[in-house]
Amino acid sequence: MAAPIGNQFWMQRSKHGRDKLFASPSLLWGAACEYFEWCVANPIVDPRSFGGKQKIQRPFTMQGLCLYLNCNTAYFRVFKSRLEETEEIDQDFDTVITCIEETVYQQKFENAAIGVYNQNIIARDLGLVDKQDIKKDMKVTGVFEIGYDDEDDIDTDEDEQ
Repeated sequence: MAAPIGNQFWMQRSKHGRDKLFASPSLLWGAACEYFEWCVANPIVDPRSFGGKQKIQRPFTMQGLCLYLNCNTAYFRVFKSRLEETEEIDQDFDTVITCIEETVYQQKFENAAIGVYNQNIIARDLGLVDKQDIKKDMKVTGVFEIGYDDEDDIDTDEDEQ
């Protein structure tokens, strides 16, 4: 059965939208720090090492943080974009999210720089690119002649007849 025409049922809702995952910026930062500590305490076992004795520090990732916090990366993107329109108290959330993103970036960059992580993979993930401008000034300054040492190698119209 459809709702009656002209109903106002939507006005009776007690709240609009989804609740925040964290009531305060300090709770969000605390949860992120728990994730960072978990990454340090649970390194990845290198399968290439003999007997699995060598361990590699687990990289911090936004995807890993979101799995740890039981949300998705879109939640952070949307949450951060909406912070610009909200009250000043929510600006602290912006500071915390920026700090989390910078911590993830720094940890990946530093470990890739010293060779713990694959530099190419981390550079792509961080958006670092080595751009080279291949375009050069194509201005011709003179005329070249290509000469051959042996005249027998040159095909001429006379040879074809």
